[in-house]
Amino acid sequence: MLAKWKLREVIVLSVLAVVFAVVYLLFVQLGNVLFGLFGLIGYDIIFGIWFIVSIIAAYIIRMPGAAFLSETVAATVEVMLGNAVGPQLILSGMIQGLGAEAVFAATKWKNYSTWVLMAAGMGSSVFSFAWGFYVTGFAALSPGYVTAMFFVRLVSGALLAGLLGKYLSEGLARTGALNSFPLGKEHKRNVTV
Repeated sequence: MLAKWKLREVIVLSVLAVVFAVVYLLFVQLGNVLFGLFGLIGYDIIFGIWFIVSIIAAYIIRMPGAAFLSETVAATVEVMLGNAVGPQLILSGMIQGLGAEAVFAATKWKNYSTWVLMAAGMGSSVFSFAWGFYVTGFAALSPGYVTAMFFVRLVSGALLAGLLGKYLSEGLARTGALNSFPLGKEHKRNVTV
């Protein structure tokens, strides 16, 4: 998977993963507040933020494995920074990254349109929800509540991971920092047209 990667791609993926590990850790506090206000579904409102690095890394780098690796590295760094979930979080990050990676793989890593990015966020939502259902015992909750949690997470994945990830990536491309990456080149072409 990494045989065709250049050093700059590894560095950008690593930097993104570390930055978003910190963001993820900070959002745990907001998730706790929302949990206090709304119960379990409170986390689902912002769950998409925990998938965003997979969308950003894939959109910028456009190589097989970018979504999976970025989520895995971010989860690992988050554990090292002190997330209370511990090493199980690394497995959760891998599963979330696989959800996004599956969508990009379905396009053969060639389509990075807004709809595909949003679908990748939703892919992470589906994979993470299935994992959460297995690990946390959602089956004990009422089916209607679990269904509501699932749909709220789908929307969060589409908007917070897919759409917000797209806009953050394009904002970074506008600075010129990504000129040697596919997204930066695409941005330059669109500006000169």
